[in-house]
Parts: sequence; structure tokens; C-alpha cells
Amino acid sequence: MKNIVILGSTGSIGKSTLDVVSKFPDKFKIVGLTAGKNISLLIKQIEQFSPKVVAVSDEEAYQNLKSQISNLKSANPEILFGTEGISSVAAMPDADIVISAIVGSVGLLPTIAAIKTGKVIGLANKETLVMAGNIVTALVKKHGAILLPVDSEHSAIFQCIKGHEKSSIKKIILTASGGPFIGKKTEELKDISPENALKHPNWNMGRKITIDSATLMNKGLEVIEAHYLFDLPVEKIDVLIHPQSIVHSIVEFIDGTYIAQLSRPDMKGPIAYALSYPERLHDVVEAIDWQRLSGLTFQRPDYTTFSCLSLAYSALKAGGTMPAVLNASNEIAVTAFLDGIISFNSIPVIIEKVMEFHKIHSADNINIILEADKWARKKTKEIIAYSS
Repeated sequence: MKNIVILGSTGSIGKSTLDVVSKFPDKFKIVGLTAGKNISLLIKQIEQFSPKVVAVSDEEAYQNLKSQISNLKSANPEILFGTEGISSVAAMPDADIVISAIVGSVGLLPTIAAIKTGKVIGLANKETLVMAGNIVTALVKKHGAILLPVDSEHSAIFQCIKGHEKSSIKKIILTASGGPFIGKKTEELKDISPENALKHPNWNMGRKITIDSATLMNKGLEVIEAHYLFDLPVEKIDVLIHPQSIVHSIVEFIDGTYIAQLSRPDMKGPIAYALSYPERLHDVVEAIDWQRLSGLTFQRPDYTTFSCLSLAYSALKAGGTMPAVLNASNEIAVTAFLDGIISFNSIPVIIEKVMEFHKIHSADNINIILEADKWARKKTKEIIAYSS
């Protein structure tokens, strides 16, 4: 029996993780949950899984939860709030594995708290490595923690390279669905509404990640994450558009051979693999009907129309605090787009301006990274206000 903590239990990855846990009650037990402000869903999760400790993002959510949870008879968890409270749940001694599924930069410090306890971390929070890759990987080594990727692409790479020497890897290829606007040009995207951008053809994800998928920033963040997860230079990390989302990633070896990982587009697959590693669970994802599969196609990304991907490569090459600035600026720009303040095409334009203003610092201190994050958010808001 493995004891599980989920950071971000009310989000897309959190809910899928609980789906997996509920199907294997003899293998997994939930001991801790954290959430943002979706208290109604969190209460349902508490009733079903009876965690020992729960934490929410702020004091208002905390008071709301306390006022409602007193009526529960089946569960009576300890309730915490704020970054410190969420970090306490991440580091709780009872946990065997922590699923880091909080979306955005707010997931960084709780994930680090889990790492410092030497736990197994199922990492779905890209921002942890995007913002502080060098610091995080050093802490993993220092504390004997284990990072297991939960993103479908990184889980695929992890599975494909298992048993192979790093020196035999020529390149890793992250696949991308292309989002809802594959084949479109910049001019065709100028009047795109948030509602249209949120219609992902294959994956059911949260709002922010869905927009990142539409701009290809999601893939750019994954490129940065892959650099740190697999200790590979940027030149060995490539991207291909694969609309069917069946091939989740590919490894090219130096002898000209390839290994790919395939399944239906269902996040429960990589989640279950992280939870049960090194074992596999039965019947997690629906099998592929190969006779009905019309085909698997691949194409190069359009780096001009979807320039967020180019910006991510540039940030990784620049190094230091630039990836943190890229991430923070993107978070603010995506929120502004979802709120109807800026256009879809303005997202990469604004991010690029912020990157041009940024003076890069060495990212060897968490406070420096957090300051860069704070600066980028402020600068992005200033540029949005000026251009609106």
C-alpha cells in the first residue's frame, strides 16, 4: 500500500489521479490533498478519500472549508492554508509519493518541500523545472528524492530510455497535437476568442494549459523541462506535430533506430505509471483498435505562427533567470487573453518584449528566481496596460 499526497487535487491531473486511486484501493491510500479555491469539489474528495491533512491556497478558502467541513461525519482532516500549509502537506512524513499537479509557479515551493524530504515525486508541474531546474535537480541528488515525470511526453521518454545508456541517445522528440489551430497562419488567428482556443481536439485539460497548448507554449515549457529531467542539451531536444496524439514521444538512437511510446490520449496512463513504478497496473487506458486507426502523421512545427515555442528555446539557451521570466510573463499574458484584455496573437509579442527588457541573473538562488518571477509579472502587466 502506497500513501499518496496530491498537490492540486481539484485540477485536471489531480482528478485523474484520484480516478486511478479509486480503481486500485488495495494499492493506494490518499493521506493528503491540497487545492485552490474549488472548495465544493474538495469537500467531495475529502468525503470519498478521507485524507489526514488538507491545505488550501488562502485564508478565505480556509475559512470556507472549515465552515463546511464541520458537517462531515465520515472525515475530519487537519486543515491548513497558504504556501506554508501546502508545503507542509507536501512534506508530510506519512506520504510515499507526492503528485505535484498544481498549475503554475505556485507549485514550485511545495514541490521543493517534498523533494527535501527525499520522497518520490510524480511531477506534473512543469514550472518547477522551468523556473529552477538547476536548483531542483541539485536538491533531488542531495536528498535522494526521485522525480518521476507525469506529463505524457516526459513519461514516454522516461519509458523509452529505460535500460539505455545516455551516450546512445542521439535525440529525443517531444510530440505535440498542434492544438485547435494546427495549419493556421498568424493572420487567421487575430480574432480568435478564448472559447475557440479552449476547444482542444484531443486532451481534456485546465484552461491555462489548454491555451498554452494552442500557442505551443506548453510544448516550449516541456522542452525546458526535458532538458533538466534527462540532462540533455537543447540541441538534442526536438518537437514534432502529431495531430492524433497516439505517439507521445520518440527517442532516436545513434544507430539510426527509434523507440516510441504509444497509447490513447489519456493522462491516467502516465499518472498510473508514476504511482505504481516500477510496476504497471492492469487496464488503466483503453486499448488502441489498430484496425480502425486511420494513420499516424507528423510534421514540423510552424515556429513563425506559433512563436511561443521559439521563445522557449531562446529562454533555455539564454539560461539563468530567463526561463522563469518566460514562464511568469506567459502566465500573466494567458490570463489577460482569457479575460478578453489582449488578443491571442498578442501573447507571444508581449512575452518577447518582457524577455528583451530582462537582465539575466544567475539562477543559483531561489530568491533570485522568485524576484525574477515577480519582476516579469509586473513588467508584463505594464506592457499590457500600455498596449490596451
